[in-house]
Amino acid sequence: MTNPFLSLIYEPAFETLGDDYSDPVLAAEFPQHTLRFRNDRLLPTLGLDPALVSDADFIQAFGKFSGRVPLLAMGYHGYQFGEYNPALGDGRGFLYGQVRGVDGELYDFGTKGSGPTPYSRGGDGRLTLKGGVREVLAAEMLAVLGVRTSRCLSLIETGEGLWRGDEPSPTRSSVMVRMQRSHIRFGTFERLHYLKRPDLTRLLLDHTIDTYYPHLATDRDRDARFYAELVQRVAELAAQWMSVGFCHAVLNTDNMSITGESFDYGPYALIDRYDPQFTAAYFDYAGRYCYANQPAICYENLARLQIPLSAVISGAELTAGLERFEAHYLATYRQRMMHRLGFDTLNATQAEELLKLTIQFLQSTQIGYHDFFLALRQQFAASWRTDIDKIFVESISPKAIALESSFKLWRQAYHTALNSCPEAEMASVAKRLSHHNPNIVILRPEIEAIWEPITVENNWEPFYALLQQIWGSVV
Repeated sequence: MTNPFLSLIYEPAFETLGDDYSDPVLAAEFPQHTLRFRNDRLLPTLGLDPALVSDADFIQAFGKFSGRVPLLAMGYHGYQFGEYNPALGDGRGFLYGQVRGVDGELYDFGTKGSGPTPYSRGGDGRLTLKGGVREVLAAEMLAVLGVRTSRCLSLIETGEGLWRGDEPSPTRSSVMVRMQRSHIRFGTFERLHYLKRPDLTRLLLDHTIDTYYPHLATDRDRDARFYAELVQRVAELAAQWMSVGFCHAVLNTDNMSITGESFDYGPYALIDRYDPQFTAAYFDYAGRYCYANQPAICYENLARLQIPLSAVISGAELTAGLERFEAHYLATYRQRMMHRLGFDTLNATQAEELLKLTIQFLQSTQIGYHDFFLALRQQFAASWRTDIDKIFVESISPKAIALESSFKLWRQAYHTALNSCPEAEMASVAKRLSHHNPNIVILRPEIEAIWEPITVENNWEPFYALLQQIWGSVV
């Protein structure tokens, strides 16, 4: 039978830009191909029936990389921890191909761990198996949490021993295929500015708008409107991260997508408790990419993007677009947090007060960030609207939080918010709480707990069980 992945209609969208943007490469040959994860949830978007796609099909397409040419390593630069680095590019991956989904959107298949490229800078071009497992879990958890994110299509163990400074070595190897709207990065444009090629910037911007912002294609102000919409998308993405307690940890400009998607999950973490200074990367000594800094870093990266875009968009238009960042961010963050609290249409003043008191309560008591929202989901009752003393009558912390002044202030504000809604709205409040607050959030201990049996016994059942819990964690 024909491999369904090889029968898809691949569109040479990025390829048609020419060899100024990428280099053709060959995939590494691996001694072993063991499929550890296949994302059947993505296949219908590609028009594929999971029942008709075999594990061997995944391995042939995304482990042995049979039947696809050219494979393109994309060129880009980037600001890394605030310092410009021109020695970047796809050093352990390539663009496998681009496919139009049944939803009409164009999707990239991009690899990670597929071998060295001209951009590898002496690296081996490989991905550790643990790194692949962590990225699968991050993407699926964020998708469930309503974050605009890339997804992992497959993860294949490749049978090599890798030496890494941040894992006990030798450690197991893997190759992953990521599916997302685009792998064009802020750094893709920054590279063209470094090369002093405004002509290539113009071509790439036209491609970006025509391919990923087609609703702007015929607008005479399309360039300025593109940047303004990108600002909005990135502001909304930052608000999504903050509302779910996610710390990306490496928000360099080469990790910022031109379509406003979250991707490339390395030392990420979900916060345990509300700590604005929480930093997920052990090497981020100054806390540049700490949890609280994420919106400001996104703003800074958008400002840096103005440097290459200024070759084709006026400074006034770029400035006007960026000025809306804070408004977009605050509106999205407030709305998402209200949803997590069960509300949809509170007036702005009431929502701001409730949000402020919620954050104060979480920070002062240091109860679990996710535990709080889960307890709200589990304990909420319509009677809370009529009797304030019933709100969290069951403790949500070993502490006697009823004695905490911050809890009393929060409880009064929550009670007032409930009473601003009709009584019939209480069922909708309960539904929102169930939909926006998952009954499991993977913190680092959960990841380590599933990794140990993989390492010691090659037992993958806890990993698959955790994925099932993630997928079933909201209703």
